[in-house]
Amino acid sequence: MPDAESPAPPLPSDDPIGLQSFAVLLRRMNAEFHRIAQEFAQAQGLHLTDVQALIAVLDSEAHGEGAMTPGQLARQMNLTSGAVSACLDRLEKAGHVQRVRSADDRRVVHVHYAQAGRQVARDYFRPLAHSTDAARAHFTPDELQVVVRFLAEMNRQLALVRR
Repeated sequence: MPDAESPAPPLPSDDPIGLQSFAVLLRRMNAEFHRIAQEFAQAQGLHLTDVQALIAVLDSEAHGEGAMTPGQLARQMNLTSGAVSACLDRLEKAGHVQRVRSADDRRVVHVHYAQAGRQVARDYFRPLAHSTDAARAHFTPDELQVVVRFLAEMNRQLALVRR
C-alpha cells in the first residue's frame, strides 16, 4: 500500500470547492482504491473483476440485502453468466466465497462471503481502515455527516448516470 505520509499533489487553485477540484479529488481517490484492489487481487492470485465481485457480495450482505445470486451479480457487474461463473469458480477455489443452494428452491444459488475470505480481506485492508480512521479524526461529527451525505448523493447520482 502507498505511504500514508506522502503529501498529496496540489489541487487546482482557482476554486478549491469547484467542480474541477471535486473531479480531481474523486479521480485520485478512485485511482488509489483501484491500485489497492489490484494489489489485493495480485496477492490473492485473482482478477480485479473477482475483487469487484467480492465487494458486491460484501456490500449486499452488509446492507441487509442478503446473499446475492449469480444472476444478480452478473447484472450488477454487467457480466455474462459465463463470466460470473468463471469469477465465482476462482473465488470459491481461493476460499473467498461459498455458493449455497436455497433450502426453499434448490435451483436458486446464493453467494456468501466465506469466513476465511473475510479474514484474509480484513488482514490485508487493515492499513486502509487505519488510514480511513486517521482521516476521519481530522473532522468533527457534523463535518463527517456532510461528507457522508455527499458520498451517498454521489453514489445515487452515479447510479442514475449508469442507468
